[in-house]
Amino acid sequence: MTQMLSTKEVAKFLGINEKMVYTLISEKGLPASKVTGKWIFPRHLVEQWVETNTVNYPQSERMLPPYDGLLVIAGSNDILLEKTLSIFNSRHPGHMAVFGNLGSVGGLNALRRNLCHLATSHLLQENGNEYNFDFLQRQFERMPVVVNFCKRDQGILLQKGNPHHISEVSDLGKSGLRIVNRSLATGTRLLFDRELKNVGLAGERISGYDHEVNRHMDVGLEILSGRADAGPGIRPVASLLGLDFLPLRQERYDLLVTRERFFDQGIQYFLSLLHEKAFIEAAEGMAGYDVSKSGKMIFPHELEPAETEETS
Repeated sequence: MTQMLSTKEVAKFLGINEKMVYTLISEKGLPASKVTGKWIFPRHLVEQWVETNTVNYPQSERMLPPYDGLLVIAGSNDILLEKTLSIFNSRHPGHMAVFGNLGSVGGLNALRRNLCHLATSHLLQENGNEYNFDFLQRQFERMPVVVNFCKRDQGILLQKGNPHHISEVSDLGKSGLRIVNRSLATGTRLLFDRELKNVGLAGERISGYDHEVNRHMDVGLEILSGRADAGPGIRPVASLLGLDFLPLRQERYDLLVTRERFFDQGIQYFLSLLHEKAFIEAAEGMAGYDVSKSGKMIFPHELEPAETEETS
């Protein structure tokens, strides 16, 4: 059975104080799961996280052990995903799901290296209409199974009342305006940079462009606190924090799993949740989610035009 560490044990293992552990969870993607109000950490994931963040560490391919009740998910973070992890952990006492916030690119890398069971990703392809498949084809010899988790509204989070009168992406170049950005390995950053390029606005012309955070909620909190005026993110964050929102498009946020792992018990339990009332109600309780395709396998040739239309 996988060895679990407490916050105190992780702090001792890493040689840091306990408060720093919480910072590493929120800012550096330290794999952890909250169960009955307490953080717990799978030891092997902590060790892999240390290796991944070690400069010049020799890369080695580690296989996940046979599924023993611990479901490892890695990649792009999402608020509805966090709620679904909680539902999973409460519904299945003999199982536990943990998440590593690595960004979409990091999730694909973790899946390819057999470090996780499921990856989460929303990487927009060059054609501007499809997600993830081109990236998967470049990294995997055998195409993983793609299952939709949700569709969600992506855009720009703005201060309440939109005091800078931002109505389009080009307005982010206004003098005196500060933004907060997402890290390079994320699908949100990929979309944001694409939108800036489309309007001919260079990132270095925007104050705060290099100020990066790792989660959608972190972007929202920076804006809510007044440390930034705008930043890329999803509508649910704007709704929860009472911020304004400039929509850019509705995007597809997918779960990726290798064919060899698809029928692992934990994966099937997790996928089955996407059809349940608790999941649907969680999505309906927040603005900006569409779960009409949730739990359905996605293939490139089945893409519907309406799925990639920009929101008005």
